[in-house]
Amino acid sequence: MSFDAAYLPLLRELGDLKRIRSAEREGSIAERLFARGWAALAAGETPTAVMRRTVAAALAAARLGDLDRATLAELGLSDAEARAVLERAFDEVAMLLDPALAAELRDALPEGAPAAGPVPRFVPQLATQPRAGVTCPGRPRLLLQPAENHAEHCLIVAVYGVLAAPGYGADPAEVFLASMAHHFHNAAMPDAGFTGEVLLGDLLDRVIDAAREQAMAMLDPAVAAQVRAAIAPVAGDATPAARAFHAADVLDRVLEIEQHLRAASATMDSVLHTYELVHAGPVKTFHDRVLSDVGLL
Repeated sequence: MSFDAAYLPLLRELGDLKRIRSAEREGSIAERLFARGWAALAAGETPTAVMRRTVAAALAAARLGDLDRATLAELGLSDAEARAVLERAFDEVAMLLDPALAAELRDALPEGAPAAGPVPRFVPQLATQPRAGVTCPGRPRLLLQPAENHAEHCLIVAVYGVLAAPGYGADPAEVFLASMAHHFHNAAMPDAGFTGEVLLGDLLDRVIDAAREQAMAMLDPAVAAQVRAAIAPVAGDATPAARAFHAADVLDRVLEIEQHLRAASATMDSVLHTYELVHAGPVKTFHDRVLSDVGLL
């Protein structure tokens, strides 16, 4: 069974990890998880171990943002207290997940995300390479700002792909690794979108292969071999892992645009009442009076 409409709220929350930032931390949560994942993978950690820690951290961050395991410890929580907070956040969003996968990821919460460390040069390249936006041959590009970058896209596809894997009978670690690597070529190749692909024509595959090989050369040969094996099937949709990957990829591509449209169409009524911007508290009555006096309520 693949994703259905019940998953959309969770997928949207996870996609917002591209937009959550914190003081003295470079980049969004998604960008940083991508870098930490590749630091671990490049150092030789197994894709399964990296997948568990990265996806578990992403699911907790859907509700906690950057209140991650390390930050909670720095703020004085014991290991047990921090774990309880992380588990509460995880449990709020994990209800639809395959039970076996959810248990596996929940068990990884106490470890936290992989540690920051040296990364191949393709990691900062992808983090500074914007996605193309909406492009179509013969039409002007539709740019929606701020643009996501390729590191953020790859990380969210990896998370979605892991969640989708059981429904397609796929190995979550295989889907994770393919997703984390599927835009290697955009480290060196600026993204011209669908329009650029059509204009390159018969030269497209050669340009992509050359750019991808530059990134592959930055990895230890054994790690590069794992990556090649993981991404080879995603040229089509013949394998379970490829189908889980493509489900994740197309959902992130479309939901990224949808979030811009949702934000642009939000109303003050929904912000104040559905989202309770001015929420319950000791001075809410006074706040409501102020807003009413100026015509905002």
